[in-house]
Amino acid sequence: MTGQSSLLLRKQLAELIKNPVDGFSAGLVDDDNIYQWEVVVIGPQDTLYEGGFFKAILTFPRDYPLKPPKMKFVTEVWHPNVAKNGEVCISILHEPGEDKYGYEKPEERWLPIHTVETIMISVISMLADPNVDSPANVDAAKEWREDPTGIFKKKVARCVRKSQDTAFD
Repeated sequence: MTGQSSLLLRKQLAELIKNPVDGFSAGLVDDDNIYQWEVVVIGPQDTLYEGGFFKAILTFPRDYPLKPPKMKFVTEVWHPNVAKNGEVCISILHEPGEDKYGYEKPEERWLPIHTVETIMISVISMLADPNVDSPANVDAAKEWREDPTGIFKKKVARCVRKSQDTAFD
C-alpha cells in the first residue's frame, strides 16, 4: 500500500499546487517525506479567526487513504475542536467504521474518498462552526457556550495576533 499511498499523495499535492484552493496552502515539511505535510489555514472571513495564519502538520499513515491522517496545529488555536496540544478532533479524521460511543454516524467519519482538500475544507468549516457537543478542548467549548463575545473572543484574538507575528517564521 505504501507505493499507492505515496503516488496518491503526490498527485493530490501536485493538484493543489496547480490549482490552489482558497483558505489554505499546503506543501511538504521535507521534500523527501510525502507523508508529512505543512498546511497553513487562513482564518475564514467573518469569523473570530479572520486574519490569522494557522500552521499545522498533516501526518499520513502508510495505508492512506484507507486510514485518515492526523492533523495537529503548531500555531496556537483556541477552539472547542482543537485540543490544547493542537490536535484537531473532527469526525472525518476519525477512523472509519462505527463510533463506539454512538455519537458519530459511519458516513461522518473517515472515508477513503476524502482528500487533503476535503479535509481542509472541513477544518475551515470547523473554525467557523465548532461542534461544542463533542469538544477536544472542554474549556474552550465552555467559554464558547457561556461567553462567546467575551473571554473566548479575547483568547481567539490573541491567537490570531500571535499567528500573524509568526506567519513567516
